[in-house]
Amino acid sequence: METFLSVLAGLGLSAACGFRVFVPLFVVSLAALTGHLELAQGFEWIGTLPAVIAFGTATVLEVTAYFVPWVDHILDTMATPSAVVAGTILTAAMIQDMSPFLRWTVALIAGGGISGTVQGLTVAARGFSSAITGGLGNPLLATAEATGAVGASVMSLVFPGLFLSIILVLAIFFFCRTRQCPAQPSLSP
Repeated sequence: METFLSVLAGLGLSAACGFRVFVPLFVVSLAALTGHLELAQGFEWIGTLPAVIAFGTATVLEVTAYFVPWVDHILDTMATPSAVVAGTILTAAMIQDMSPFLRWTVALIAGGGISGTVQGLTVAARGFSSAITGGLGNPLLATAEATGAVGASVMSLVFPGLFLSIILVLAIFFFCRTRQCPAQPSLSP
């Protein structure tokens, strides 16, 4: 059960990397440094003081830069591959008691895939926002993304199963809103 929960936590953190690359890394680093999180062997460096300082500085710079219209689009070109890498690393760092081959397979396919998907959706949302507001609505989107990254990171560590359940329900809801879903059975005669 512990391995299953660590996989769920890693996948939730990967999804958070899709919102902001460095926020989940900073949250995990801070939790590991303060002794609230044990990382997989080989990833202890994430919980060191230099890592906390580096991830904290990168978080402040990343979050701040996304509030500047048009700079956010430039950051998206760098953030997309970075989110996949960060999601892969965080998933691997969370999974313990699993063979290295299986750990990295899950981390790369599931962790990297989830972070890349979420990042792609945020890029699409930013493009849509820029098209209809000329970029003036992007700071509101940046606020929602930063809040989502913090909330998703913390929730992934505290309630990993609940967080991924919420994400799954939201994904089904948005899929059904944009595509024709099967008709629901009617209760009327």
